[in-house]
Amino acid sequence: MATFPHQDFLSITQLRPKDAAALVASAAKLKAEFATHRKPRLRVGKQLAGRSIAVIFEKPSLRTRLSFEVGIHRLGGQAIIYDTRDQRIGVRETTKDVARNLDKMVHAIVARTFAQRTLEELAEYGQVPVINALSDDHHPCQALADALTITERAGKVKGNRVCFIGDGNNVCRSLAEIVCKLGGHMVVITPPGHALGRDVIAAVTADAAATGGSLMCSTDPADVRGCAIVYSDEWASMHHADAAARVKPFTPYQVSESVMKLAGKSACFMHCLPAARGKEVTDAVIDGPNSLVYQQAENRIYAQQAVLLALLAR
Repeated sequence: MATFPHQDFLSITQLRPKDAAALVASAAKLKAEFATHRKPRLRVGKQLAGRSIAVIFEKPSLRTRLSFEVGIHRLGGQAIIYDTRDQRIGVRETTKDVARNLDKMVHAIVARTFAQRTLEELAEYGQVPVINALSDDHHPCQALADALTITERAGKVKGNRVCFIGDGNNVCRSLAEIVCKLGGHMVVITPPGHALGRDVIAAVTADAAATGGSLMCSTDPADVRGCAIVYSDEWASMHHADAAARVKPFTPYQVSESVMKLAGKSACFMHCLPAARGKEVTDAVIDGPNSLVYQQAENRIYAQQAVLLALLAR
């Protein structure tokens, strides 16, 4: 089982390279144990027996909700869904009070929020572990699942070129952080004005220098050449009010069959989903033989199980 350097999991930045590697290895082990069972869908472990996990949503969710519910159930725990989409945390009552109430009722908190600060306040005022299931700034559980998916396909992240094409958003940021912590070569291709922040670039570059990886930031889609993985995401996230205005500047960054051919014959496509088919990616690519999108979705279960076990074992 992986160990964890912090009580909470709010971003990939909290992980040392060895922590990131251990979590990916733990997720792979959990997946292998589940997959080799004679009736895997019926298998329920006991690692979280007697544990209740609050799973909070300020945003709509398919994969995050189901993967946490299924993952917790398969470890013998109880997932308690708290849907706050009609009223964000901190509105009806303070985030401090929410955290202190949940402290008395559950063993951990999983939260999918708009503001990263909401997660930080839950962690600050609560005593139980808090897990970031997505915020406007970070998507660390997705990144861990992505690292597991890349490892399954390419053998390891280290030494491989991973390209993200699109907006320098939360998914892009967390992916760059995990890839460089694991010694991979990250290529981020964005339209002008949509790159990763300077502070993010500086931190990721420092991680890459320590692990033998690298970070390249570009505005040229042709820089996809030689990448083992081509990754895309929706051009407008849920918190973006300018979705329509983004179509024109982002259109040259669509992942099409020609882009995948430029990457290389064996290059694989990844996407965190949901996908706006016909915009950031064509049907031919997302439905093609080198698409890993549903493998990524399944791997959310095991990555999140690894995080829960690491935190609750402290």
